[in-house]
Amino acid sequence: MSFNEWKAVRLEELCTKITSGGTPNTQKKEYYGGNIPWLKTQEVTFNRIYKTETFITEEGLSNSSAKWIPENAVIVAMYGATAGRIAVNKIPLTTNQACCNLIVNSELANYNFIYYHLLSRFEEIAGMAIGGAQPNLNAGMIKDLKISIPSIEVQHNIAHILSSIDDKIENNLATNQTLEEIARTLFKEWFVNFNYPNADGNLKHSEFGEIPESWSINGIGEICYVQNGYAFKSKDFQEQGEVGIIKIKNISGNVVDIQNTDFVDASVVSSLDTKFKIESGSLLIAMTGAEVGKIGLVPLTEKNLWLNQRVGMFQEKIAFGNLFMYLLLSTDTYQTAIQNSALGSAQPNISASAIESIRAVIPPAELIEAFGKTVKPMFEKILDNLAESETLKTTRDSLLPKLMSGEIKVNG
Repeated sequence: MSFNEWKAVRLEELCTKITSGGTPNTQKKEYYGGNIPWLKTQEVTFNRIYKTETFITEEGLSNSSAKWIPENAVIVAMYGATAGRIAVNKIPLTTNQACCNLIVNSELANYNFIYYHLLSRFEEIAGMAIGGAQPNLNAGMIKDLKISIPSIEVQHNIAHILSSIDDKIENNLATNQTLEEIARTLFKEWFVNFNYPNADGNLKHSEFGEIPESWSINGIGEICYVQNGYAFKSKDFQEQGEVGIIKIKNISGNVVDIQNTDFVDASVVSSLDTKFKIESGSLLIAMTGAEVGKIGLVPLTEKNLWLNQRVGMFQEKIAFGNLFMYLLLSTDTYQTAIQNSALGSAQPNISASAIESIRAVIPPAELIEAFGKTVKPMFEKILDNLAESETLKTTRDSLLPKLMSGEIKVNG
């Protein structure tokens, strides 16, 4: 089927229902904490949704305009910075009022095809938002969106090609979560429960409670120091290139996104100190703004990556210190400690020295090294999976516009 045979239709014609959600009164505690999944627009991030951060009660559902949305609906965020983001829910759920929920007619369209089609037009859809400080979409705009579709058979095949890639990415994520959970369990056993190899059971009192006699309380700078990023000039940034610059926006979910970077010309870094160069497996931390304290591992890569200002990079003083630091600083306790150490209200900031001075229970160097050698194979696999997922994302993003424009022909 050639692209010329694809039919242009309004999105509404492909859905049995298009509806927004609602928010139960936040002053009513009895409306929250139930067992009904309730989705916020912040959770719509070009993803498949298997769980929500918030749950509401039957009473909250019945006293709001929230309503049940069946699984495999296509959800479009309509509010502010999230406007235009897309997701597919894999469980029945409810949403807030800023989610536009497309319940696709399976006889006319493949829900995954609709998802990928809208994903391919994200910039266009986000640009439709109207308003000032917080531009918004509305359900009417989304209903009226014109899209070109092939036969249902071709839709199924296109959706299968793209969703197979996302399936593999999800499998990698699930594997990584399992491996990291094993590493965290071991970390807790050694460094919280003090059940480590050759432990003699002799403890002493400290400000953190009872700890082994040979351990100390000190700043985490005893294990790693923090290298500040370089202040690249805004005029040097480019949308494409071979030298990627990692900014705070690239740190999310304990991973560093090395795909969606800004770039500079190679001449900009030709004489720059290599202490600002990022290697595979590096541990980075956000030092400014709402994301202060967020950390992320850099996937295995051959990309030429450099560190931007207000992003810190941990450098080991003790072998395997980065793995120890990753597991320590990604806990809620130390995320809170970093945020509490940040200065400023509207734009919190934390310095390298302030990070290094955050106090913790410090084990002997040889124990950190022994732990690192134990979990190293797990993190090598995690980094391998992250690298593969980055490659898969690049492949998917390259195929997406070509499949949706008919440039790549797919048979029914």
